Amino acid sequence: MSIRRLAVYHLRNLDQVDIQPSSRVNLLFGENGSGKTSILEAIHLLGVGRSFRSHKHKSLINYHQNEFTVFGKLLTQDGGELALGVSRTQSGDALFKANGQPVASAADLAHHLPLQVINSDTFGLLEGGPQIRRQFVDWLVFHVEPGFYPLWRNLQRCLKHRNSLLRHDRIDAFELAPWDQELVGLTEQIHQLRFNSIEKFSAVFQELASAFTGLEGLTLNYFRGWDRQTDYAEVLQKGLERDHRQGFTHAGSHRADLRIHLQGHNAVDLLSRGQQKLLVCALKITQGLVFQQATGRQCIYLVDDLPAELDIHHRQLLTDWLDSMNTQVFVTGVEPQALLETWTDKPGMDIKMFHVEHGKLKETEQYQSPR
Repeated sequence: MSIRRLAVYHLRNLDQVDIQPSSRVNLLFGENGSGKTSILEAIHLLGVGRSFRSHKHKSLINYHQNEFTVFGKLLTQDGGELALGVSRTQSGDALFKANGQPVASAADLAHHLPLQVINSDTFGLLEGGPQIRRQFVDWLVFHVEPGFYPLWRNLQRCLKHRNSLLRHDRIDAFELAPWDQELVGLTEQIHQLRFNSIEKFSAVFQELASAFTGLEGLTLNYFRGWDRQTDYAEVLQKGLERDHRQGFTHAGSHRADLRIHLQGHNAVDLLSRGQQKLLVCALKITQGLVFQQATGRQCIYLVDDLPAELDIHHRQLLTDWLDSMNTQVFVTGVEPQALLETWTDKPGMDIKMFHVEHGKLKETEQYQSPR
């Protein structure tokens, strides 16, 4: 899977951009505010239908324009072509298309173009709350288990109805019972799909993590959202009074977490900033590897400001990981040499470099490393 053409119109400071990226490595350099991250944002919009920087659609649209459009032509895993398009207007209307046909939802769009983003927000996997790590786990389950998304969507609906009933002054047990029964079934199925994916994930991750020092004793522990020794139906029954008092369902798969510990402590409390960045990079690389093993497809990686907080040794390790996956990557940075130096020793590497300035892209060179 790779993007062969990327066209962007009226997105932030990108007025009109039309490039043909390398199928392997694309390095984008320029001053801060030049539009480098907006290129990554455009690709993310193409694959997910939303930005990784803002939930406000109006801030994405170029000043004095009514809408933005992103178009991409992809080479699929089987050698075919796929055209994707995303546009959004000032009024909030969104349109997603695949090969000229409307796509019903962002979830359907995401199946076409699997992406992994590594940027400053990725630190949230260590610093943030359970929801961020739960979404991280669910990305993999969503992409490798076709039945997961309908189950997850039904779970949200079921929780909404149960929580509404809990907020009544008096609980009607007869009315609550069918929602509890459905919730138990959905929760147990979602837990099993997550558990299966995390088992595969953990095995690959431990192999990657062994490649760098300072992380001895690192563990990943999956918390399913309720006590592992107790059936979920029993948990609901025992917690009913508290749930009713506070108006929501406390325990369940909607409270799941991936706990990342180092020598028994939260990893974020013991690691330097550079070690944290390498750790979250390893988590993201593992996602792509397990996805590739499970589906035979590849992710596209969007890496924003690669040199930041990583010394040359650890930048080399990250680029080695990406190179071993034989996947397409888009990497940004301020200094071109700092971007290029970790890629040029890879045999047969096809590298394109783009200078970004005031929202315009210029391909500066195409580098083919020796075979």
